[in-house]
Amino acid sequence: MQGDNESIRTTDRRIALLIDADNVSHAKIAAILAELSKYGTANVRRAYGDWTSTGLKGWKDKLHDFAIRPIQQFSYSTGKNATDIALVIDAMELLYTQRPEAFCLVSSDADFTPLVMQLKANGQEVYGFGERKTPSPFVSACTTFLYLDTLEGAAEPTAVSAEMAQEAANTQHPDGPQDVGGERMPSVRRPLSQDTKLVTILRGAIEASAHEDGWAAMSAAGSAAKRQASIDPRNYGVRNFPALFAATGLFEIVKMDNGQGFVADRRNRDRAPKPTR
Repeated sequence: MQGDNESIRTTDRRIALLIDADNVSHAKIAAILAELSKYGTANVRRAYGDWTSTGLKGWKDKLHDFAIRPIQQFSYSTGKNATDIALVIDAMELLYTQRPEAFCLVSSDADFTPLVMQLKANGQEVYGFGERKTPSPFVSACTTFLYLDTLEGAAEPTAVSAEMAQEAANTQHPDGPQDVGGERMPSVRRPLSQDTKLVTILRGAIEASAHEDGWAAMSAAGSAAKRQASIDPRNYGVRNFPALFAATGLFEIVKMDNGQGFVADRRNRDRAPKPTR
């Protein structure tokens, strides 16, 4: 019953969706709303831009289809982004008047980083969506950030190509692909094991959630990773945290008879051969 109540609370969370229409494509708005529904309901939906500009023509039908309110902002002077300022002002007004439970910012502009930090300082979770060109300060500031090309229907390749995955599988796992987290996938040790930031986050997650035997419950390790930084396994070409841990080739993963998964750092020579819990 407690789990049902938690699910209801998550579904009922009110989220303010603020879109920098000058800075992102309209093509992924449906996928963004579908993803956002996992965290709550986007009761406030606003898109900011100069709607007299022909550059936003593709957005206009999407506004009607998804009940998004257009916020008109003229460009008062060349080289100055008045849209950003309008979005920031509205975000702060919403924070203190309508008091949503979370915010979602759709943009690839690092100028919103201070806004994200201020919202989080006020106890808000901030979900971010943007293109691969999004600067890392904005990505890292968000509670969760997802690249638009990883959403359903994306035509662009994921961060780990099939060729890279197969090559790594041949060199590291001659027995073929592993079955991890309910999906068949090859190990991709070479590319992901060299991602210093990712490996540091994953190792820190295990350290933060491991028991005395050196093993951490996979669910706890995944949650700990997300508390450290804005990280989504799909940005690395896999579907979930078990697959992400496995793809680096740096961690030992065990699935117990009851279906619960555990993960340990292979560098930890003092870990028990198997989880003791």
